Amino acid sequence: MSRASGQYGRNPLTAILSANRDGMRDIQSDPDHRNIPIDKVGIKNLRYPIKVLDRTNGYQHTVATINMYVDLPHKNKGTHMSRFVEIINQYRLNLSLKKISVILAEMKTHLNAASSHIEINFPYFIEKRAPISEAAGLMDYDCKIRGVSNNDGRIDLILEVVVPISSVCPCSKEISEVGAHNQRGAVSLKVRFKKFIWIEDVIEVVEKAASCEVFSVLKRVDEKSVTETAYHNPKFVEDIVRDVAAALREDDNITWFTVGAENFESIHNHSAYAHISSNHLQTEDDLFKVISSEIA
Repeated sequence: MSRASGQYGRNPLTAILSANRDGMRDIQSDPDHRNIPIDKVGIKNLRYPIKVLDRTNGYQHTVATINMYVDLPHKNKGTHMSRFVEIINQYRLNLSLKKISVILAEMKTHLNAASSHIEINFPYFIEKRAPISEAAGLMDYDCKIRGVSNNDGRIDLILEVVVPISSVCPCSKEISEVGAHNQRGAVSLKVRFKKFIWIEDVIEVVEKAASCEVFSVLKRVDEKSVTETAYHNPKFVEDIVRDVAAALREDDNITWFTVGAENFESIHNHSAYAHISSNHLQTEDDLFKVISSEIA
């Protein structure tokens, strides 16, 4: 039995009705007879130039890697992949947390979907000045915006930022007559929120919890300052995630978070790691804050 005449064959009338206005057959709109819905279908790893909000300069240009998906009903053969790129191209010069819900709605409308998903990964740059000489240099932070519009119309937005840090081991400092081992690390922080939040605000919460910030440009006077600052502020990874969690619990705008800290140990052949999720910390007040946010 040939495919054309088998169970996946096409009714000649359906083929005529599926032809679009330019006379070309629209195969994606054909019916599918396997009766299996698809949770996510779309495009992945699209590299695209975008413009995002910048607290200091208004906007900054960067290059994002983008994933966009919608659900596909059991009755439809395929989705229209080009429409995803058309939508992101429309908003690439003004892409912010405020626009994600609009993009998700347009994906559902233009692709006849009940749910939509978007993931936008991009490097974000901030000019930082060295602590003493004030020499300027750019620091890059890996950012991710994840948005979901469910079939009931609810929007879920998560902002994730990976922040490089420096830490000094409290144990090493305590037991050593001279010095203490120190290292760079990375803190990954994900947050849900009630109203707009700046990427810079998220970064500052993490950097305040570290032994010291990381800089791209340091002169000798700065290196002395950074080394001494970190030495007098030793932190385990446990301290770092707890300090971040404590700060976020005091922020009424944050409804949920996870924070993970990894230290790239300088004297071990492994990393040290700690993780906290607000799911395990919620008090009655925290739960009320989340419920109030969902109602709003």
